[in-house]
Order: sequence, then C-alpha cells, then structure tokens
Amino acid sequence: QVQLVESGGGSVQAGGSLRLSCAASGYTVRSSCMGWFRQAPGEEREVVAAMDSDGSTRAADSVKGRFTISRDNAKSILYLHMNSLKPEDSAMYYCAARTRGCAFGGTWYSRRDDYVYWGQGTQVTVSS
Repeated sequence: QVQLVESGGGSVQAGGSLRLSCAASGYTVRSSCMGWFRQAPGEEREVVAAMDSDGSTRAADSVKGRFTISRDNAKSILYLHMNSLKPEDSAMYYCAARTRGCAFGGTWYSRRDDYVYWGQGTQVTVSS
C-alpha cells in the first residue's frame, strides 16, 4: 500500500524559506515520476515541480529560480525547497506520484489526473 506523507509546511514572512518533505512508503521514490502540487482556496490544483526517475526535473514558471525539487533515495523522501517565498505561494501543498515517467514526447504530465498517489497535504502560508 502506497502512502505519501507531507511535512514541513508552516507560516513564514515574504522572502522566507521552507523545506517540504514527502515520506514515501510502499513506493520507491526513484522508480517513477513524483511531483509537488499546490492548491489555493478557490483555485485549481496546479503542478509546482516534478522529478523523473532519471533525476531530471521541471518547475512551473511561477516558481523557477525559487523552488527546487530533490529526493533522498536512501530515505525514500521527496523534498521541495522553497526560497524567496511570496504571499501568492500560500496554498496547500501536495506530494504526488505516478507509476510511469514524467513526460511523453517531451511534454511533462501536469494534470491532477495524471498522478495516481497523493498525500494529504501540508499548508504553507506566506504573509506580506
């Protein structure tokens, strides 16, 4: 049984940093595509960053240069390092996993339905 458990969320001021963690059980983090999504109230869930089995990564334009996705294969943990946080980054952040790769024909999967396994989410609040 696959379980994804997020942690590390909290409240920070604009310009601050947080590191989110996603502990995976029943799933090998390096085996397939894993990603981070976020959803603000009244908004659609959107992909923030993703990492494929070969270590390649992709980040949304809105977070490029500020957020970095990484993983610890030995600990089976996926991370999202968030720097220079802005109030518009406030959202519930979710860890998600696919059973296959992150991309097909050069196009990265970015829809909620493209991911099979989900965590419960961790809240990030950025104040101005």
